Amino acid sequence: MLVCRQDDDAIIGFFNLSHITRGLLQSAYLGYAAGKEYAGQGYMREGMQLVLRNAFLTLRLHRVEANIQPGNRASIALARGAGFRREGFSPRYLKIGGRWRDHERWALLADEWRNHSTNNRALEPTVRTA
Repeated sequence: MLVCRQDDDAIIGFFNLSHITRGLLQSAYLGYAAGKEYAGQGYMREGMQLVLRNAFLTLRLHRVEANIQPGNRASIALARGAGFRREGFSPRYLKIGGRWRDHERWALLADEWRNHSTNNRALEPTVRTA
């Protein structure tokens, strides 16, 4: 899902839900990235709200998990701000740039999202997912 600014349709970044597992698990992995020039402006925070709304209400998932490199403070802040909680640490989890990288495991359950989003109602969004 692309995150686009509504004013001019500029592509800000993207989100993806992958490895969607149905049946008893109802879970997916969340990945995301933003263009450097748009960082820190709140666009990805708004995009995250739209993606999670889709994940939990439309796709009816029970759980969304994001795996984040420990040094990626912006990504951790985005996940934490959306209500994700740190579940654990995975050494040498993913090969990036030819090297196995450690990751922290962050997760959000549907009921946690509902409680969190009720307490943090968003204003009219300035971004959309396409």
